[in-house]
Amino acid sequence: MPISLLSAAVVATAVSLPAQGQQQQTQNNTPITVTGTQPVKKTPDPNEVVCEKERDSSSRIVVRQVCMTRGQWSEQRRLDRQDIDKAQTLRPM
Repeated sequence: MPISLLSAAVVATAVSLPAQGQQQQTQNNTPITVTGTQPVKKTPDPNEVVCEKERDSSSRIVVRQVCMTRGQWSEQRRLDRQDIDKAQTLRPM
C-alpha cells in the first residue's frame, strides 16, 4: 500500500507542475513563462570543410577521402536524391 500512495503523490506533483516552455496564469492573469536551461543549438557553418570516407563500389578495400563544404555536401545529397526519385519514376513497368 505505501508504494501506491507514493506513486500517487509523485504523479500528482508531476501533473501540477507546468511543462517546460508552457505558460502559467497568475492571480491577475499575467502570463509567467517557464524556460529550461538547455543549451542553444548552433547551426553548423555551411562553409566548414568536412571530409568523409567513401568506398569504391568495385572493391571492398579501396577507400578514398572526399572533402567538401557542408553546403556542397547538402547540395550533393539533394542531387543524389533527385536522381534516385527520377530513376524510380521513369522505370518501365
